[in-house]
Amino acid sequence: MSRIGKKPITIPKGVTVKVVDGAVEVQGPKGKLRQAHPPGINFELADGQLMAKTATEDKSFGKFHGLARTLIANAVTGVTLGFKRELDIVGVGYRGELKGKQAIFALGYSHAVVFDIPNGIDLTIDKQTHITVAGVDRQLVGQVAANIRRLREPDPYKQKGVRYTGEVLKKKAGKTGAK
Repeated sequence: MSRIGKKPITIPKGVTVKVVDGAVEVQGPKGKLRQAHPPGINFELADGQLMAKTATEDKSFGKFHGLARTLIANAVTGVTLGFKRELDIVGVGYRGELKGKQAIFALGYSHAVVFDIPNGIDLTIDKQTHITVAGVDRQLVGQVAANIRRLREPDPYKQKGVRYTGEVLKKKAGKTGAK
């Protein structure tokens, strides 16, 4: 049994949880999520708390026990508070703007980079260089932020590119000229 898997998930007010076959449906003020969980893990709702239980006492289910509990806990947190990731665009002439359901970035290439915003994601761009990715699904928010960062990864030599806010880059020295 997993230590994390044994912890109960408290259900806040305004959130409804429904345990269905192979998944848990969570609905709250920010939205609705259906989170699948690994087979062999069951969830029981009692006294405003959700508990993860293994179907058998087999030790091989231990690795999935904590995972399933964390996935459902993230869904509950997502529908109540939401998740967000922040990125910064660094570089002369590097910027971004929103046009409908697309983000258009100028990242030093000879062409503009068009990024389609998936459903369930709120993307905002402040001052053309600060991006905020927000949403209910933690995995989707993190994946969209990683995809945006991948458009122009930070360069260790010139320190330019798209990086997470607060990300510290180790600056490398370039080649020294011939003497």
